[in-house]
Amino acid sequence: MTNLLFLCSRNRLRSPTAEQVFASWPGVETASAGLAPDTEEACSAELVEWANIIFVMERAQQAKLQRRFKAHLKRARVICLDIPDNYGFMQPELVALLEKRVRPHL
Repeated sequence: MTNLLFLCSRNRLRSPTAEQVFASWPGVETASAGLAPDTEEACSAELVEWANIIFVMERAQQAKLQRRFKAHLKRARVICLDIPDNYGFMQPELVALLEKRVRPHL
């Protein structure tokens, strides 16, 4: 089983979309969280340690993840998808972009 964690700032649009899109893939478990103080679902050390692969949407989030959870990032690969915050939840263009950028890593 591959555990995927999708992170963005406030966990309202991009990461929840990714979590939903990949939840039905065989052999994959998904979660999403945010790194901002006002996030819907906050990232935790437990989530970081659970993940095999952590996908962040932007480089700034990758840096924040490294600063905040460095001690817990021993086993997970961290991959930046470079997806700006320009999309709505489950917007078809976002779904297509996520599938294109995540698929090569699975």
